[in-house]
Amino acid sequence: MSLSADLCLRMYRDMWRIRVFEEEASRQTGLGTVQGALHMYCGEEAVAVGVCANLRPDDYLLGTHRSHGHCLAKGAEMDRMMAELFGKAEGSCGGKGGSMHIADLSLNILGANGIVAGGIGPATGTGLATKIRGTDQVSVCFFGDGASARGTFHEGLLFGSLWKLPVIYVCENNQYQQWVARKNVAVVDSVADMAASYAMPGVSVDGQDVTAVYAAAGEAVERARSGGGPTLIEARTYRFHGHSLGDRQEYRSEAEVEHWRQNRDPIKLLAAYMRERQWLGDREDAEIQSAVNAEVEASVAYAHGCTDPSPEAVTADVLDTAWRVTQ
Repeated sequence: MSLSADLCLRMYRDMWRIRVFEEEASRQTGLGTVQGALHMYCGEEAVAVGVCANLRPDDYLLGTHRSHGHCLAKGAEMDRMMAELFGKAEGSCGGKGGSMHIADLSLNILGANGIVAGGIGPATGTGLATKIRGTDQVSVCFFGDGASARGTFHEGLLFGSLWKLPVIYVCENNQYQQWVARKNVAVVDSVADMAASYAMPGVSVDGQDVTAVYAAAGEAVERARSGGGPTLIEARTYRFHGHSLGDRQEYRSEAEVEHWRQNRDPIKLLAAYMRERQWLGDREDAEIQSAVNAEVEASVAYAHGCTDPSPEAVTADVLDTAWRVTQ
């Protein structure tokens, strides 16, 4: 897949948008304005951006408990996302989803969830629906490396391959399953190697290199749209923060984290790539970061100006199963 200056600048801007949004969400959590748990995506931005740069607005996306980056990379409105984290009625889910269940159905972002491998089944289902309808939409499912030990992972890949569904299964292997290193609980080093069991391509890429992710995802998307079936992509990445806020990170050293921050930051790597080609200068870099900071500040101001959901909204959009059973 060819890379242009415009595309790289757009991906660079999107990675900065995710980074600053996450840092502000963490700050707002400390202030008590963000409701519920928060799982930060800093360090993994190249995966979401590299994959989503290949998608159309009508393609389907399912995420994880760490999905702010996926939503922003797919085109979700930052204002409504911040309002959702604040638990406001104007949020993308009416204030009911919050950080871990954020969604935007207008862009076929069907939702994040806190269940390991929870999005693989629904993504396989949207792939089947697409094939039945005869459209060329693709479905992308993000999940962590811990999901590869779940039955849902194997079931999803089995039927995705058997029916040649247009699904891209993207494993964000950040090397830790919550607080346990993958090397201590897995006998297969690369999740991509598991693709052979289901007769589909398995590709392992450097998840800190957005150009590598973009190229691998582009081939997978093209294959899926043309009826060639699913692909399993493993993006080897690293989260700069703990599993969630409050994680003391006793399972890894400060030196390890600092190494990744200094030497493997996906934003720094793309900046160096563009500077080598004279696609990015100091002034343009400063302008991009300034614009991103202003956008994030505006999203916070918007969220503060939003309203709390009404008491009546508690039961809206919820199926009253108790009522149905008694009828």
